Amino acid sequence: MKLWSAITRAFAGWVLILRGQPGWRDYFTLSAPGFVTALLVFVLAAFIAVIFASMSIGLPSLPGVLAAMFVLALPVITFVLTLLGTRMMLKSQEPMLELLVPGTYALTAFLLVEGALAMIGGPIVMLAWLGIAFMLFCLARAATSWNVGVAFCFAVFSVVLLVALRLALYIVSSSAGITI
Repeated sequence: MKLWSAITRAFAGWVLILRGQPGWRDYFTLSAPGFVTALLVFVLAAFIAVIFASMSIGLPSLPGVLAAMFVLALPVITFVLTLLGTRMMLKSQEPMLELLVPGTYALTAFLLVEGALAMIGGPIVMLAWLGIAFMLFCLARAATSWNVGVAFCFAVFSVVLLVALRLALYIVSSSAGITI
C-alpha cells in the first residue's frame, strides 16, 4: 500500500506543479529513498507494459524482457542525461532530487500514456511527447531558478534526446537483424 500512497501523493503534487501553485514539494519524498520509490514505480509500470504488449504473442524470454525494459527505461535515462548536461552547462547547483523524483513519476505516466496512444497508432504518439515536454517545463520552472528559456530548452532537449535515442536504437537493431 505504500507504493499506492506514493503514487496518489505524486499525482496530487503534479496537479500543484501544473497549476503553478506552491506546496508541491510536500507531496514528494525528495530524498534518495524517494527517488528509489519513484524508480520502483517506473520499473513496475514498465514490466506491466511489457506484459500487456506481449499478451498476444506470449511473454518473451528473460533477455527479451530485459531488452524491452531497457528500451522502456530510455525516458528516464534521457531525462537524467539532459538534467546533468543542463546543470553542467549552466554551472548550476540546483538540487537534482527536486527534479528527479517528480520527473520520474511524470515519466511513468508518460510511459503508460505513450503506450496507450501507440496502440491507436500513427503520429498521435506525438501528443505524449508534447505532454511530457510541457510537464518537464512546468517542473523545471517550479523546482529551479532557471528562466523560461532554459526551462523550455531543458524540456525540448529531453524529448529530442529521447526520440533520437529511440531512433538510433531502432536503426542499430534493424541493421543488426535484432527485433525489439
